[in-house]
Amino acid sequence: MTLAKALMIQGTGSGVGKSVLAAAFCRIYRARGWRVAPFKAQNMSNNSHVTDEGGEIARAQAMQAECAGAEASVHMNPILLKPHSETGSQVVVQGRPIGHMNTARFYRHRPETVRRIKQSLAWLRQRYELLILEGAGSPAEVNLRKQDLANMRTARWAGAPVLLVGDIEKGGVFASLYGTYRLLQPADRRRVAGFIINKFRGDARLLESGLDFLKRKTGVPVLGVVPYLEGLYLDEEDTLDLKTSGKSGSYDIAVARLPRISNFTDLRPLRLEPRLSVRYFSSRGEFGNPDLVILPGTKSTAHDLEFLRNRGLDRVLREYAARGGKILGLCGGFQMLGRSIEDAGGVESRRARLRGLGLLPFTTFFRPDKITRKTRARVRMKIGSRLLDESVEGYEIRMGRSAEIAANGPVLHRKGNVYGTYLHGLFDSDSFRRNFLAAVMDAPSLRNGGGRPGHRKSKEDSYSRLARHVRKALDFKYLDGLLGC
Repeated sequence: MTLAKALMIQGTGSGVGKSVLAAAFCRIYRARGWRVAPFKAQNMSNNSHVTDEGGEIARAQAMQAECAGAEASVHMNPILLKPHSETGSQVVVQGRPIGHMNTARFYRHRPETVRRIKQSLAWLRQRYELLILEGAGSPAEVNLRKQDLANMRTARWAGAPVLLVGDIEKGGVFASLYGTYRLLQPADRRRVAGFIINKFRGDARLLESGLDFLKRKTGVPVLGVVPYLEGLYLDEEDTLDLKTSGKSGSYDIAVARLPRISNFTDLRPLRLEPRLSVRYFSSRGEFGNPDLVILPGTKSTAHDLEFLRNRGLDRVLREYAARGGKILGLCGGFQMLGRSIEDAGGVESRRARLRGLGLLPFTTFFRPDKITRKTRARVRMKIGSRLLDESVEGYEIRMGRSAEIAANGPVLHRKGNVYGTYLHGLFDSDSFRRNFLAAVMDAPSLRNGGGRPGHRKSKEDSYSRLARHVRKALDFKYLDGLLGC
């Protein structure tokens, strides 16, 4: 059996664009006829996705799988850490949670973690022709070298050459690339096959002396300078990327900026609606008088509910609802809207019971077994004078069960002007998104979307645009030589 070739993208740090470049490589090589799959041994993110297998992986790898035209699998991200505090995370192994751990406890699981990573890597190499591997953070964190499984060890296990990416927008890109390279162990330095400078704005000729310096000092070529690309419709990797819609629309949507916010890609399709302005709030002064408030998902419902209460936002939300304001809760945000959160077993927090906002009539109980599933349903609900009758599909990721809500009941719940759902991806359906928002905010003009492309087409257009952009910027003849094709 011929095993897949592999190419790995590592970075000088977090946020340099590794995930987006890996997605571009997946799309480029797919277009050239390769059977491609992404792989990231270990990711840390509360932005996750449910695969058809019923397991959980980071959203970034799900996006890369879309770019590759491959079915997302738990083997594309065998270790997922979902932070719930400053020192602890829920550990998800090959799609299933195995517990909440601090760093020391997680490191004690290292032999099993190594086994699972190698197992997933082998599974993919037997089924695809090319793997695009993504590293995590930086491979040059000398204090973490013994524990780091996501960078050079993965490259060695896969026999992959490494491309090292630096973000020029952050400043100090030549120091970052050269310093990272020099801090690698000699065997790992020999694996670095090229440098990439990402997110450049301006005249690339100004970089020539720096590029010559890197080649002269390391013997490693710079494969290209990737210009900054505006307006891509891509999944955000983490909360550092959260921002307002950047436009002033006729209708104001305010989203609670929760400390443990998760699955915030639920909100991304709102960017497609030209008449909407989407902004975030975390204090009474930022609340304003929105047309709709959204409480998003969270990895720690109790912690973030206390955050709202400590800032007086619980009272603001109840007063807003009492005067007719519309509120939508998504997953953890939905749980906050109920009567109380019960967690006697300490599944998510040390609070055995926490009073909710009391805007919806249910109680949520946390259990150690996690629900991860894809869901298809029909929403049939009268809102004002309009009947909403739409098909929706998405996925559920949760530890909590709401006692008064039947397992096979409706996916969208309502009491007066307060709505809630456990379904992630609710707004991915263009028809549902536009008709729901038009009905809730009594805004008929939202139904037509202003002639803008929908969610699915916007994604595909961005993937193709990204691939063309990266292909033009980098030396793919050299890359083909690395892969022997």
